[in-house]
Amino acid sequence: MKADSFADRLKVAVTLTAGGTPHVIPPGDVKSFALNLRSFGFEGRVAFDLADNKSAGGLEKDTLKKAFLEQDLMEVQLELTAVHTDAAPQPALTSLKVKGLVSERSLVEVPGVPRPGAPLLHRRYEVTFQDAAALLWSQHFPCVLYTQKTMKDVLDAHKGTHIPLVYDWSAGLDATCPQLFLGLTPEHGASFYDFFLWYVDTRDGVLAYDYTAAKYKLSTAKAAEGTPVKLWGPDVDHVTVRFPEVPRHEVTVLNAVAEGPSTRPINQKSAVTGIRHDVLLRTPITNDVDARVTLETSRLKVRGKEVELGWKRFPATALVPGSLVKLPTTEAWAAAGLSGGETFRVRTLALRGDALASTPDAEHLSKNGGFEFQMATLLEPQAEKWVDLPPYLPPTWPRYVEGLIVSEMGDEPHETWQAYTDAKTSQDGYKVKIPLWANQIVTLPFNPNLLPGHFYFPAYKGERVLVGLDFQQAWLKRFLDWRDTGRMPADGQGTHLLVGKTPENGTSMKHSYVDGKPVFLLQRTNAKDTARIEIKEGTLVIRVKEEPA
Repeated sequence: MKADSFADRLKVAVTLTAGGTPHVIPPGDVKSFALNLRSFGFEGRVAFDLADNKSAGGLEKDTLKKAFLEQDLMEVQLELTAVHTDAAPQPALTSLKVKGLVSERSLVEVPGVPRPGAPLLHRRYEVTFQDAAALLWSQHFPCVLYTQKTMKDVLDAHKGTHIPLVYDWSAGLDATCPQLFLGLTPEHGASFYDFFLWYVDTRDGVLAYDYTAAKYKLSTAKAAEGTPVKLWGPDVDHVTVRFPEVPRHEVTVLNAVAEGPSTRPINQKSAVTGIRHDVLLRTPITNDVDARVTLETSRLKVRGKEVELGWKRFPATALVPGSLVKLPTTEAWAAAGLSGGETFRVRTLALRGDALASTPDAEHLSKNGGFEFQMATLLEPQAEKWVDLPPYLPPTWPRYVEGLIVSEMGDEPHETWQAYTDAKTSQDGYKVKIPLWANQIVTLPFNPNLLPGHFYFPAYKGERVLVGLDFQQAWLKRFLDWRDTGRMPADGQGTHLLVGKTPENGTSMKHSYVDGKPVFLLQRTNAKDTARIEIKEGTLVIRVKEEPA
């Protein structure tokens, strides 16, 4: 957005909290500021001077410097208020207030006069800051497994004390999920903030930062409540009507399951024939396909026109993203292709100011200051459903961890197998406990894995396996150990097939070499009872015997 510069007088109140102590900066000592406010969060910068002249006989002491030099997390509050307005009748002056966490900072010592050896009487501080989620979650890379939890539980576990969240999105947050896995590690790139944005975007949620309450809100739809602010035409310098790119594609949801594949097109009137986005699934569950079609239908949005305003001065009634505004009804606004009195929502607000007099003593301790001021806003129709989100790096899976197969069949030492049937989907699966995360249980597909279907060898109780974890799915990647007594001595170069509950209650088939000659042994064992077939050089032995105790 572009905006011309105009001189304006503003009250810019700054409070920097460092080391747990708030430091209030006189508005006249603020030398520059910039804010970029979006519907999902903000970033900003502010520079100010503090006097420290006691060593030269003055009365002022800089109490900020010591804490500013430390590495503690700092918080800055910036509040802008107009000083005067020509609007009639005169409205009450309201302020724009943001509170963020400091990301970068700098400090310059300023001498009293520009000559060598002059005493240092002022310091110029500058800080850049962001909303807490963007700053902290961008450095947050948790790799953790949740089972039988909701997404609300996950967010609550990671919001800490600096990221307040409000929820009004039951469909996206309240459902209990068998598995939610955050495989977020720095080497794979996506942070928790990326994951958070990805989840909101791909589930068709709405993320909005409430500038009044200083909280993030997750909801099903954009807020429609609020009394629109009537814009005062003389405050505005120029109006631009923008028309976003129209999506020219349709969507097709493909289900690649062999038994019952499906192709589900989703049409939209602005699409060009043959241009589409394909979504590929592989699931035997029809309800999953239906849910994905519903989701992709709701995500396919055609955006409305947008209105960009450049301002001559800071308005008497401060605006923030999410504010509703009513356009003037004058003829000039209608000439721009707008309807007089039409209601829009503020999506983006960008502003900056540089002090007209930048020397440390200029307007020192004044209650307000003169600035070379720029401000632009981007408005969207009140009924706009498209959600603005920052760019993000989609998280990638899988991650691989070790697990132990669970079976409740038989006694504890029995190496049994068990298929668990899901009551909702009727699909069979293994249960596997993951020791790394407190032996939580995940479910894997009960299938032949890498074996052809005519081999029926299910994984047995306690077997150590490598598990691939996706966000909400898991699968058996490979087997990691030999069954007890299954391994053969290296000198015999043997191979061994061991089936049954235990070595003392099962069947063993071995092939090995004795003195370089092949030996085949098939033995059934049930406690002391054994049945044995042995074939070796010149010998075939068949024996049924009860072994001594």
